[in-house]
Amino acid sequence: MSLVNVNNLSVNLGGHAALSHVDFSISAGEIVTVIGPNGSGKSTLMRAIIGALPPTSGGIKRADDLRIGYVPQKLQIDASLPMTVSRFLSLPRRRSAPDTQSALAAAGVDDIGARQIVDLSGGQLQRVLLARALLDRPNLLILDEATQGLDQPGAASFYRQIEDVRARLGCAVLMVSHDLHVVMAASDRVICLNGHVCCHGTPDIVASAPEYRALFGSGTQGALALYRHDHNHRHDETCSHDHSGDNGHVG
Repeated sequence: MSLVNVNNLSVNLGGHAALSHVDFSISAGEIVTVIGPNGSGKSTLMRAIIGALPPTSGGIKRADDLRIGYVPQKLQIDASLPMTVSRFLSLPRRRSAPDTQSALAAAGVDDIGARQIVDLSGGQLQRVLLARALLDRPNLLILDEATQGLDQPGAASFYRQIEDVRARLGCAVLMVSHDLHVVMAASDRVICLNGHVCCHGTPDIVASAPEYRALFGSGTQGALALYRHDHNHRHDETCSHDHSGDNGHVG
């Protein structure tokens, strides 16, 4: 079952084509990662999917029962503002103690509810943001470079938590990341974006594609083997060899 269908989506920002003719879908329960160089339209795509940016052309069809949980890149919090983790999770709508504790447990930080937000490490704060996104039990979890600023072990631990969340809740996960090797291993399907979809498929398919190597370098293919793991289901996989910026199709 498709949760989101992106159909021939184009988005112009300031007279510039940020996205051009993007097509793909997200199915229930799968982990899809969007990768691409800086300025490739990754965050623009996420903002369009959650409804924060209108399409210039094309469209996005969302399932009627779609519940989205969103984890941003980072959150700026006034260091002088006293606020516990539990209180933060109850804004702007009050949440019960069992609900906040359950969300923190699902994010792997069940023991920090009484801590002050400003005292958390970067990794702990990202897990709190993940807990916030899980409060309404989303069937699609979107993460926009949620491990930015974390070291590689911290990022790998965060992605393992995401896999655990997917297994527990059965939600689909759509995430943007620059952590190529770790995130590719945590994904069922990878979409390589550079204004348009230039390649997509399983991690192995994408890592061997000339489009991927042209963007990220040939050394990334061998490094992926360090992190490879197996999946018990398959997805259609395709690589488009069109570098002109025209249609790329995924689904």
